[in-house]
Amino acid sequence: MSELKHLHTYVVVSVGYGAFMFTDGVMRMILLLHFHTLDFTPIQLAMIFLMYELVSMITNLYSGWIGAKFGMARTLYVGLIIQIIALGILAQMNPDWSIAASLVFVMVLQGMSGAARNLTTTTSKSSLKIITDNQEGLLFKWAARLTGSKNFIRGVGFLAGAVFLSLFGFSNSLILIAGFLAVVTVGVVIVGVSNLPAGEKSIRLREVFSKNQNVNSLAMARMFLYGARDVWFVVGFPIYLFEVISDGSLAGDMRACLLVGLFTGVWIVVYGMIQTFSPNFVKYDNLPVLTLVQYLKKWGRGIPAILFILGGLTFLEHMNFNWIPATLILGLFIIGYIFAISSSIHSFLILAFSQSSRVTLDVGYYYMANSGGRVIGTFLSGLSFQVGGISLCLFTASAMALLAWFASLRIKPAPALI
Repeated sequence: MSELKHLHTYVVVSVGYGAFMFTDGVMRMILLLHFHTLDFTPIQLAMIFLMYELVSMITNLYSGWIGAKFGMARTLYVGLIIQIIALGILAQMNPDWSIAASLVFVMVLQGMSGAARNLTTTTSKSSLKIITDNQEGLLFKWAARLTGSKNFIRGVGFLAGAVFLSLFGFSNSLILIAGFLAVVTVGVVIVGVSNLPAGEKSIRLREVFSKNQNVNSLAMARMFLYGARDVWFVVGFPIYLFEVISDGSLAGDMRACLLVGLFTGVWIVVYGMIQTFSPNFVKYDNLPVLTLVQYLKKWGRGIPAILFILGGLTFLEHMNFNWIPATLILGLFIIGYIFAISSSIHSFLILAFSQSSRVTLDVGYYYMANSGGRVIGTFLSGLSFQVGGISLCLFTASAMALLAWFASLRIKPAPALI
């Protein structure tokens, strides 16, 4: 880490961001499993997370502007505090409420968490441009490490969420993680991040939108890529797996909760580890931007093809082939590997294509597109699963992944970056 100019800032930002993402993973798994056991339909489950992603999209559009105007450190602190408040209020939900009342209550608080997430994400990702002094080799390496470690921690959160729900119940689990995040936030504020830009009052709101074709093309590719993942990941496959495992009894439901949490947690953990070490796997940390763009186009072709094949396999389930769920899991881990490589390149390219003077603006705009894809993917996850089961989920995901690949074909680095 000595290669970083501002090691102190990197550590503090990473601790705050990592703690936030851990609580985010715990919360999402608790909500998914808890409300599924309360007989929420797939579309109702999707609606819970839809508000999270919708507010994330709106916040991402403006979080870059907020960070540029008021300073990155303040944006980080506010994001952490909002998450603590949202978790604390969510824990007060009354189990006697109707499904409609519970749904509205949770959706509002998920909106708060969505805003909080993207305030912290924009600060954390944008800070790398400052911390590495915009050196391409370091920028890619540390962007991959920050993104990978974030997803690793979030994956642990998914697994912990299933365990906490089984051991402590809904409300106590949320209070526990709210207290944990509060302790970390106090530490982050006390230690401080003095090396980040303090803000520039002259930044205008209309400057949020990028005029850079590469930034726009990359944002479009990101939108469809993450939409493709969330079509199967948010509701579809976890509920499919739950129904395969559970026999309908209380013990069967608890076993299914733990195994669904295990799958989602391990998938995210492995995905995060691949992101973290992706420069070592593919040896492209010192390659020019043009070569990285070519890698992105090459790797992106595999995801829609594999998803389409997996969707086709599900039509054989009526023949009672017991190997199909295991085959789907294996296929989704292969997709996770390709997805992690592609996502790591994305995280580097958005920083490489951004000018230092507007890095928070471009990163916020880019992650707005990311959240837009997750809004679409989350809604389609519930809708496609309710209409056509896991088969339609996977075919829809394949179509979105294909659109992501088409968008990546429009990325053409300027001569100065080649």
